[in-house]
Amino acid sequence: MEEVNNKLVAIKGHINGAPAESDFEIKSETICLSLKANEVEVIVKNLYVSVDPYQLNRMKTQSSSQGTINFAAAISPGHAIDTYGVGRVVASGRADLEKGELVVGLLTWGEYTLAEPGRLLNKLDAMGHDLPHHVGALGFSGLTAYGGFYEVCKPKKGESVFVSAASGSVGSLVGQYAKLFGCRVVGCAGSQKKVDLLKEKLGFDDAFNYKEETDLKSALKRYFPDGMDIYFDNVGGKMLEAAVANMKQFGRVAVCGVISEYTGSGKRAALNMLDVVYKRITIQGFLAADFLKDYADFMKTTTDHLRTGKMHSLCDISHGVESVPSAFVGLFSGDNIGKKIVQIADQ
Repeated sequence: MEEVNNKLVAIKGHINGAPAESDFEIKSETICLSLKANEVEVIVKNLYVSVDPYQLNRMKTQSSSQGTINFAAAISPGHAIDTYGVGRVVASGRADLEKGELVVGLLTWGEYTLAEPGRLLNKLDAMGHDLPHHVGALGFSGLTAYGGFYEVCKPKKGESVFVSAASGSVGSLVGQYAKLFGCRVVGCAGSQKKVDLLKEKLGFDDAFNYKEETDLKSALKRYFPDGMDIYFDNVGGKMLEAAVANMKQFGRVAVCGVISEYTGSGKRAALNMLDVVYKRITIQGFLAADFLKDYADFMKTTTDHLRTGKMHSLCDISHGVESVPSAFVGLFSGDNIGKKIVQIADQ
């Protein structure tokens, strides 16, 4: 039986503040590339894996998110960390998966995934698209953007849309969906380079660097003098406060993430509830898993847009298992543009 060395990323202990590379360790284990009855159903060689901010909430000693859905379950120190990704089957006990086939689903921050029965793992038809796109725009980030915009925001043509963290994995897609739908779209990001990208490549009507603004409420008033209909929130905190203050009546806020609050160092949002009540604002949180029923429509729409060049998929790729900790930590200082992905191995 062939044995290989499997390097994987684990946390040394729970992380209750801002993450640092020193919070992680690269572990090494010897694994057998043959199946053990009833324990491992599929063995996958990981190719591309996702790096996402929400994972920090799983690394905490306690978070209200940990008991809501399996994808957000707590991560134990020293153990493999599951994530979304693309890989190639090395051994399979499933009739629908054969050795050598590409798969997409829950893998690990490691070189190999030992997938137990019932794990989310499906055969991948690349449909002519590069594999990283199936981790980003055609993966859970894309489904989050698609479902969040169309199902939660419930847009109408001609409405005004504001997207925070607009150059990130989800925000960059939301803005493009909104433009294609016929909305006016403004985004914010943390550098001039990102602002230029939003306007020049992704087609946003306007964009600004939030780090250069001393008063976010006044800044949004400049870009939305008549108020905004939709706010797609990826950051929470002061940005959410400012957006609610600038909403129109019957405005909708889709709360996708609150990255400014994950580390505990930022100010939590303190909304003006009179605005919420008297403007009849709807504020709704959501998860990608809420939109699995829309998966076929999402894939058809998004693959068509990517193929015709109507949409762009932004992938920010690091290389090797050892780069996972720095890639993850960098998310919290805005190092990435688009979807942060680590390439584990060549295709």
